[in-house]
Amino acid sequence: MNVLDEVRITGSIIQAYMMCPRQSWLMTRQINPDEDNELLAVGRFISQTSYPRERKEVRIEHLALDLVKREGKNLVVAEVKKSSRAKEAAVRQLLYYLYELKKMGIEAEGELLFPEERRRQTVKLDAEAEAETEKLIAQVKADIAQPFPPASVRTKACSKCAYAEFCWA
Repeated sequence: MNVLDEVRITGSIIQAYMMCPRQSWLMTRQINPDEDNELLAVGRFISQTSYPRERKEVRIEHLALDLVKREGKNLVVAEVKKSSRAKEAAVRQLLYYLYELKKMGIEAEGELLFPEERRRQTVKLDAEAEAETEKLIAQVKADIAQPFPPASVRTKACSKCAYAEFCWA
């Protein structure tokens, strides 16, 4: 059985891969993180309670977009994050959404929202970002197709990771 036959890459898998390739491999095997992890609960709470007047999560096929709004003639897809500490992973996740929407014929701009920091960052899918996204998708697919997870590599993020027990127990 080939994992690639069953797994559809999602924004969460892209974000997890950017944080830790092992995490994305575990996610694709339906190995769930510690649901009692307080940071996961805080992240869900911030996502659910921030920007109450905006349209909440929208699902389009395999995409779960935190917010979708119109600004003039432009469609804006926003991703809400607890903090900007993992900003690069969040940018890659949002670029993935914009890339997938473009393949569906939907042109959109992106915006990262950090409500606790009262910050936002615009994200645009230009030709360079599109090529990088295609390369990232290929990397993720190659890594998750492996029969075993990537080796555990301790980073600063490990202390707060909901998969920490799985890697370090």
